[in-house]
Amino acid sequence: MDDMAAAPKFDRAAEDLGNIVELGHVNVLVPDQSKATAFYLMGLGLTRDPYLMAGLENMWVNVGRGQFHLPTRGTQVVRGTTGLVLPDLEALLKRLEYAKKFLEGTQFSYRIAGDVVETTCPWGNRIRCHAPTPSLFGPMRVGMPYVEFDVPVGTDLAAIAKFYVEILGGIAGVSSDERGAYAWASTSAESRVTYRESSVKHGEYDGHHIQITLADFSGPHKKLLERGLITEESDQHQYRFLDIVDVDTNKHIFTIEHETRSMRHPMFNRVFVNRNPDMTNRNFVPGYEVGLWALN
Repeated sequence: MDDMAAAPKFDRAAEDLGNIVELGHVNVLVPDQSKATAFYLMGLGLTRDPYLMAGLENMWVNVGRGQFHLPTRGTQVVRGTTGLVLPDLEALLKRLEYAKKFLEGTQFSYRIAGDVVETTCPWGNRIRCHAPTPSLFGPMRVGMPYVEFDVPVGTDLAAIAKFYVEILGGIAGVSSDERGAYAWASTSAESRVTYRESSVKHGEYDGHHIQITLADFSGPHKKLLERGLITEESDQHQYRFLDIVDVDTNKHIFTIEHETRSMRHPMFNRVFVNRNPDMTNRNFVPGYEVGLWALN
């Protein structure tokens, strides 16, 4: 009995993932690959995918286990903020300052805001960069831990969380911090999407999207189809939907396209190349050009 009383207590629920197992990418159109290169590669220090979309019509950019997809055919702006974890914010600031001369005349900016670096891409996408912080992001040293969407003041946050739980089979809820209440849904062991009330005025939805992967692929498809929410039957491994709705009334709440994949998708769990952006030909050390810093 004494041994039983002394046994450690574990929060077993903290290990649960729910049905959404991956936040794969954020997709926005860009009009100019040279400026995208200056911002995402030279400034943020990320890596262009060397294997896929290596031409002029698209650019896939690796960030830990996730990606930005940047098709070159227009301009899209996420209605919110994409969060990144990067290994060295001081080095990031130096890179952003250097990249500035290549981005004159655009919406590019950056600033220190407390313990984060807030930066804006040449076309207005907001990206918030954090240092590795185990209490917030676990062992992640580089990656995309969240995408935070701005929703109008008065939005039913609990209804958004309920959609992710009952339609997608995810783990979700409503929490609050120093900035107020927000809905959240887990999208992997290391990432989430959040929805926070904001007075920021955004234009009409322009088609940007996120990609998620589901363990139970067919169950949510059936529920979405019954509600008339499927917008594209892409292929055997993928479908898309646009609207988050109130589960009880089917009333529209928020529009953000979810490119939804199965775990049998050929690209699921593909290993990405993540470079060490601080290494050059002048300080090269074999083995550190990719580096253990990239994925812990």
